[in-house]
Amino acid sequence: MGSLGLKEAVAMALGGMIGGGIYSAFGIVVAISGTAAWVAFLVAGTVAMCAGYSYVKLNEHTDGNGGAPTFVREFVGWDTLAGMIGWTLLFGYIGSMALYAYAFAGFFSEMLGRLHFLGVPVANVVSAFLIAVFVGLNLLGASETGKAEDVLTFAKVAIIGVFGLWGVWYAFNGHTLAFGFDEVLTPSPVVGAAMSFVAFQGWQLLMYDQGQFDDPVENIKTAIYVSIPAATLLYVLVALTTVSLLRLSVIAVAPEVSLLYAGIEFMGRIGAFVIGLSALFSTASAVNATLFSSAQFSRDLIDMGLLPERFGGGDGDIPKKIVVVLGVLSAAFAVYGSLSSITSFASLSFIAVFGGMSWLTFRKRAEFDDVSAAIPLVGVVGTVVFFPLLLYNLYVNSPGVFYTVVVISVLVVGSELFYFEREPLEELLPWMSTEGENR
Repeated sequence: MGSLGLKEAVAMALGGMIGGGIYSAFGIVVAISGTAAWVAFLVAGTVAMCAGYSYVKLNEHTDGNGGAPTFVREFVGWDTLAGMIGWTLLFGYIGSMALYAYAFAGFFSEMLGRLHFLGVPVANVVSAFLIAVFVGLNLLGASETGKAEDVLTFAKVAIIGVFGLWGVWYAFNGHTLAFGFDEVLTPSPVVGAAMSFVAFQGWQLLMYDQGQFDDPVENIKTAIYVSIPAATLLYVLVALTTVSLLRLSVIAVAPEVSLLYAGIEFMGRIGAFVIGLSALFSTASAVNATLFSSAQFSRDLIDMGLLPERFGGGDGDIPKKIVVVLGVLSAAFAVYGSLSSITSFASLSFIAVFGGMSWLTFRKRAEFDDVSAAIPLVGVVGTVVFFPLLLYNLYVNSPGVFYTVVVISVLVVGSELFYFEREPLEELLPWMSTEGENR
């Protein structure tokens, strides 16, 4: 039995969502959905809640860590699919870390000015440096503890909660509170919901080290059921505040720091500075937590034979080589990617996996007895709508981003197929044989 309880589980799940998502993907979702952004977050939160329910039910009927790959191996018995899902999640975490680092650099640059270092925009330098710092810390074995996460998450929630409630009250008294009802029935809130999905993925990191919790199945279940609605409520409040106090044209110009500008409107420069500091701390913390959890997840994949053994750290240690690989790829995304491309790629990864787990739960509902068919079905329908709609929106409005995301996705899927279907390919193409080499 682990030493962490329900409070720590809720703190980790909630901190994993709002810690990075509120300061990273938020602005671009508002830029897409306009004054109906609160609807986008409500829709995304509903679909995420259905996915969370599906994860809980699958977890109740399995033993051990691993999350989605474990579920697929247990209930489908197809290692190739389990491995591809595991790799897809890893690339989703890479996108998430890049997104958090991008947001950190955006707030850092905005608060200190648009500086350059050796001719390179300081935001790019800061993004790469931030990830490098946490790669180093994780290689040394440093990580957030559950008790510390309680305090840190309380601070994050308190700051964002004050911002949202105060902002809505201020907008209401100033008669500027905007609900965007005329946009609710348009496609934009659904597109925004799809784009925001990366902001709702932090809870499933609980699945990767369940042994640290006392009564893990029950505590993780309760933590998921509490954290997703709480995060959704915070996103809705912040969305109402931001679109009511800022012109959409201002948000579109600098979506990654829109909360900073909104804070100036009613909290003054000191209040906005507090928001900025919270953003810096939260996004940095999110990079570290995601990197640490991704390394734990990678260790599980190696133990399951779904990642090459050469990446392992030995004796159950955090696999150091994979930490470096994750860090390098995340830094490359953060430096060379755009906010839209990073957010889109990460969200698409989680949409695909969460939809798959909802479908698996729906299929197994008769075997589990205690599963409501409607909840996972809503998760399936939501993700099936999100995935093509997000791609179509990118194709129409941001073709450059669309082709970037498609190329990256093809490379990811191609590498997955190449690894997991290598033996059949070697039979067809003998020159590919790597006999004697660890896969």
